[in-house]
Amino acid sequence: MVSVAWQGKPVFVLRRSVGILDILSTAEHLSQLRDPASDVNNQPEYAKNAARSIRPDILVVVGICTHLGCVPEYRENGTINVSHSLYFCPCHGSKFDLAGRVYKSVPAPTNLIVPPHHYINNSIVEIGTDKTS
Repeated sequence: MVSVAWQGKPVFVLRRSVGILDILSTAEHLSQLRDPASDVNNQPEYAKNAARSIRPDILVVVGICTHLGCVPEYRENGTINVSHSLYFCPCHGSKFDLAGRVYKSVPAPTNLIVPPHHYINNSIVEIGTDKTS
């Protein structure tokens, strides 16, 4: 994972393994999420899918907790009743999976925001514009 600045905000860019993607789609995992289908519109239409991304292996999200604007930490080995990697906001305890979806029973009300972005080529992503802009 890398964090880059966009409009003064951190943006997390994460390469996800097949194992991570498998965890994100299990029924047990989905039952722990507040908005597993991302019905609240926090992503462009092209990222409204199970991985919340253009490419399943790459996640691009604004790294700002939707509760009070803190910056969640990437926790590779999980924390607080979650055995796999996630984003954890230590200020108030909000948790987000590696698709940026918020868990139930935490202060954050919505999933992390997926900013507009597109791929210039296979290894370069441009944040802030999409192909429709």
